Amino acid sequence: MTTTPYEVAVRAEAELGEGPTWDAAAGRLLWIDILDCRVHTYDPATGRRTVRRTEQHVGAVKPRAGGGLVLNLRDGVGLLDPDGSFRWLHREPVPGRRANDAAVAPDGSLWAGTMRYDEAPGGGTLSRVTGDGSVDVVLDDVTVSNGTGWSPDGRLMYYIDSPTRRVDVFDYEVGRLSGRRTFAEIEDGAGFPDGLTVDADGCVWVALWQGAAVRRYTPEGRLDRVIELPVPLVTACAFGGAGLSDLYITTARVGLTEPPALAGSVFVVPGVGKGLEQPAFAG
Repeated sequence: MTTTPYEVAVRAEAELGEGPTWDAAAGRLLWIDILDCRVHTYDPATGRRTVRRTEQHVGAVKPRAGGGLVLNLRDGVGLLDPDGSFRWLHREPVPGRRANDAAVAPDGSLWAGTMRYDEAPGGGTLSRVTGDGSVDVVLDDVTVSNGTGWSPDGRLMYYIDSPTRRVDVFDYEVGRLSGRRTFAEIEDGAGFPDGLTVDADGCVWVALWQGAAVRRYTPEGRLDRVIELPVPLVTACAFGGAGLSDLYITTARVGLTEPPALAGSVFVVPGVGKGLEQPAFAG
């Protein structure tokens, strides 16, 4: 097992930085601050950054195949068109519940997670949302729906419900899951699994909330690499940059009485691996 150094990509003070996603068409990183209702972009080639405010808490942002963005929002899933206009694709407000992490499946559907603000057990869901706005609740007994990703061949789906301290894996067919089983467990004292990404070798990279690290697990579930960070609340990770070889990592500072100087920043580990090209949302 090796420890890997990091760099600071974006110095920020995000309350709950989350959801790094590489927008290949635009050559930029997308990321969000859930509690500050902000969608951020960062172009590593030029250093240019943009910020857009959302009208409610935003759990995830992903590129759309036809341009624009899809947003997993407190009250449902919305679309930003290329001209900047907003419209709802699916609106289903539930009092006390908000959106959390989301991912785009190989078929272009959005797998959107939710959770209760009070993190009540079983109060969240994981739903499959198609481009026409159809919604299918895939998992309905979730507490904090978090990292979701697919193996390089698209036959496996990895999933995290954070309080379980597990990364689970399912057999995956388009829109269907079966054979849920444990892929990896996070031991007591090492934090809680949060976001994840899968690389071209089928390894699973897992961000550790309260764990100050990102871990890489081999396709067999063996821990073989650790990226230690100077902040405790590590939320998610994604490959980006030229050749998808750089790992971007989001962090948070919410609830910290004396947050470290870099809490809420975006980190990057250049040349650490090879990511998978991510599909855009087909809507």
